[in-house]
Amino acid sequence: MALIVQKFGGTSVGTVERIEQVAEKVKKFRDAGDDIVVVVSAMSGETNRLIELARQISEQPVPRELDVMVSTGEQVTIALLAMALIKRGVPAVSYTGNQVRILTDSAFTKARILQIDSQRIQRDLKAGRVVVVAGFQGVDEKGNITTLGRGGSDTTGVALAAALKADECQIYTDVDGVYTTDPRVVAKAQRLDKITFEEMLEMASLGSKVLQIRAVEFAGKYSVPLRVLHSFQEGPGTLITLDEEESMEQPIISGIAFNRDEAKLTIRGVPDTPGVAFKILGPISAANVEVDMIVQNVAHDNTTDFTFTVHRNDYNNALKVLNGIAQEMGAREVIGDTDIAKVSIVGVGMRSHAGVASRMFEALAKENINIQMISTSEIKVSVVIEEKYLELAVRALHTAFELDAPAGAGE
Repeated sequence: MALIVQKFGGTSVGTVERIEQVAEKVKKFRDAGDDIVVVVSAMSGETNRLIELARQISEQPVPRELDVMVSTGEQVTIALLAMALIKRGVPAVSYTGNQVRILTDSAFTKARILQIDSQRIQRDLKAGRVVVVAGFQGVDEKGNITTLGRGGSDTTGVALAAALKADECQIYTDVDGVYTTDPRVVAKAQRLDKITFEEMLEMASLGSKVLQIRAVEFAGKYSVPLRVLHSFQEGPGTLITLDEEESMEQPIISGIAFNRDEAKLTIRGVPDTPGVAFKILGPISAANVEVDMIVQNVAHDNTTDFTFTVHRNDYNNALKVLNGIAQEMGAREVIGDTDIAKVSIVGVGMRSHAGVASRMFEALAKENINIQMISTSEIKVSVVIEEKYLELAVRALHTAFELDAPAGAGE
């Protein structure tokens, strides 16, 4: 018998029929003797519909009132799921974030969880009930309804699992686990049985969309075992855990992440003086543009070329700022490129294996793919390449690091 927190996203509860299916799944776990807390999102499309309604009144709705409004989406889902469970003879009760007392700060539309009062839930679990909690929402000290921002329901699920000291937090989604890379790009991508929090954080920050970064950070901080599962297909999914021991026996690389939404900017011929990096990046940061990778090359004539990448949506803004900086500093020229992509290999096995980066560069060289920028950390190597070579690069690296599924696997 275990205590399990299960989180179902918008597509999983997108229709009444799907809510009935979720109720069946929850009932199976309950019948097996497990204590279950379920966290649900609003039905798919509902939050967007509510935001659109608000925008018909005001182009920039007051954040407090917007939170009052969008939090109603989850209220509908928790009640419907509780009804579906009761209909099946499973005692169930639904709670909003306020009723559970998920205490947050007062940053409306992007609040952070401060504390959870789990006593009410624990009483219900002892009484044999399944507890259904609204994801994505909480309440501040003044009693105002707050919402947690994008991916908030994942964070609610993990936070509840931490507060209740649950044996596992299960995130149900439209994929059956975490893969070595996107199966739409590499047909031979394999589902991972297990991955560490550290690897999952890198994968999420580098472009993998399976889990929200905040939820993974929360799970890692409070050592909550996370499992990613498919809402409507049976299977073991992928376990995300602190345990690195078994990972050491697996391939050096756990996965390959990539991001197409990159742009590159270079300012050439800047005087090579102390503080040059700040003079360039200070105004970029002040313009609310986030910089990713940075490369600086010093020439023989005491000038430097400074290159950095930004999100493609920020390119025009960053270019405008950089042109202003170039005039002030007497730089030779500013050039930009929006046809780039970032490819990254991730794995805790890198800590105990030499030559991982050179193996990556060799695989790309064999495909005649030029590397424009390189960035490394303890468990990842990222490169910037021309976007047109992205899929070729991912497939080549997937094969080079022996991540391809064996022939006949999954048939």
